[in-house]
Amino acid sequence: TFDDGPNDPHNLRLLEILAKHDVHATFFLIGRYVQQRPDIVRELVKAGHGVGNHTFSHPLLMFKSVAKVRNELETCHHVLTEAVGEHSNLFRPPFGGRRPAVLRIARDLGLEPVMWTVTGYDWNAPSAEYIEQKVIAKVRGGDVILLHDGGHLEMGADRSRTVTATDRLISRYKTEGYVFL
Repeated sequence: TFDDGPNDPHNLRLLEILAKHDVHATFFLIGRYVQQRPDIVRELVKAGHGVGNHTFSHPLLMFKSVAKVRNELETCHHVLTEAVGEHSNLFRPPFGGRRPAVLRIARDLGLEPVMWTVTGYDWNAPSAEYIEQKVIAKVRGGDVILLHDGGHLEMGADRSRTVTATDRLISRYKTEGYVFL
């Protein structure tokens, strides 16, 4: 899975890597970036990838009012629907921050929360090798891997190291017989 996109130009490079390996991913997208680059979101969907709700502005939902949480989720859903029409009901809370009220609102809106079991700590990684080692140390099978195709602070975050690590990780785990879903 990839969080914090869509992001130019790294999403398009990720699409090439995923297509090369015939692997599909789920992208949890920030609504304000979806508004800026609906064309990238359409390319993700056209390539067969899932897109999910990562809120409109990426706040830490644990500390937001019920009304603010609902607005973040509904607004992101709306802009995703404007960009691509029907899409998944998957939701990932920014920073993984949730509390019972957040999960209740998500369920009330028909959203399915998706967390992760392994992270590459790629948002500030010094190298692709660093990302790879963080993932390799934890993968056991059946994992949901968290990587980032964008950055929540601004469009254009450098995710070139994530793209390189993704290519290497898929190659490694396919050779070992893993299947990507």
